[in-house]
Amino acid sequence: MTVDVYDPRYARQLTLRGFGLAGQQRLAAARVLIVGVGGLGSPAAMYLAAAGVGALTLVDSDVVDHTNLHRQLLFGSHDVGRQKLDAARARLHDINPDVDVSTVGVMLDASNALALVQTHDVVIDATDNFPARYAINDACVATGRPFVYGSVARFQAQLSVFATADGPCYRCLFPDPPATGSVPTCAEEGVLGVVPGVVGLYQATEVIKLITGIGTALIGQLLLLDLLTNDSHRIAIAKRHECSACGSERHQSRREPNSEPVHVAPPSTTSTTVSPTPDVSPRELATRIARGDTLVVLDVREHWEFETAHLPGSVLLPLSELAGSAHTLDRDSDYVVLCHHGMRSAMAVDWLRQQGFTHVSNLTGGIDAWSVTVDPALPRY
Repeated sequence: MTVDVYDPRYARQLTLRGFGLAGQQRLAAARVLIVGVGGLGSPAAMYLAAAGVGALTLVDSDVVDHTNLHRQLLFGSHDVGRQKLDAARARLHDINPDVDVSTVGVMLDASNALALVQTHDVVIDATDNFPARYAINDACVATGRPFVYGSVARFQAQLSVFATADGPCYRCLFPDPPATGSVPTCAEEGVLGVVPGVVGLYQATEVIKLITGIGTALIGQLLLLDLLTNDSHRIAIAKRHECSACGSERHQSRREPNSEPVHVAPPSTTSTTVSPTPDVSPRELATRIARGDTLVVLDVREHWEFETAHLPGSVLLPLSELAGSAHTLDRDSDYVVLCHHGMRSAMAVDWLRQQGFTHVSNLTGGIDAWSVTVDPALPRY
């Protein structure tokens, strides 16, 4: 099956300055692996098919459930009970019959990630579990394939591009997987249906940019989105020389995305996992403050947010400045980290604990939850 780059469906792309026929031809020649055909993978697959990506490989082993339908618009009510891959293939061929859609009905893990990744140019991480995400990362590092990361929770999201030749990998940001059960799933804490839709479109956009060379990809940048408040932040991510996957001492051999596959042993996924630290609810923190416990309330929001509302006595250190200022913090202190809704602070907690801070926890729901449950007089924004 061959994508006709002159198909009228691509007319609006062909007229784009800086994209044109060359960009369309690159899309037609590309192979993209999408791991997970759920809330993120569904919109990403639809828009990549519509854009004229030559070949899509979908990896999933689930069936369509009623609870999927509010966010996975690749499927309809008539697909409930059907294998996702069968329904997805039919829908994508309806969107663009010239796209080669392959399906792999397994769970991606460390045993099969390398074989799947090395035959593609770009990978989309649309998973909802950490073992698959780390397996994707390690296989992409080993084979020189970039992958586009996306993650959602409630109204919030994270995005980045990892494992490019000069950029960091996922383990540079999060060296070790969290303990099983320590991070709530969307089924446990919920997600607004449009949030994964938006993130899936971002992921598709990053894939198109990587393939065609247009624009600036999110390499070395973590994009944080809060769709409830329309806040967005970009956090710089440094490539760590001591990284267990892509660090300089591993002497990884990299190659161009379109070169012939080679057999490279994936990096070891064995690492020491930091034991989980329980989150702290607003009421629990209020109780600890009232009884005079010695602790530091570390606020990782931006300066303007702190000026809008903050807890008395809290210390401001924006997440964007944390890596450069962590040396000023006392590692022996007891920290409760907060942000607006708990997403940036959870990331800060993970990072601090990887740096050796052992007494650090996250304020669930952030300062917004504090305003609702503890101090209604504190302004909400």
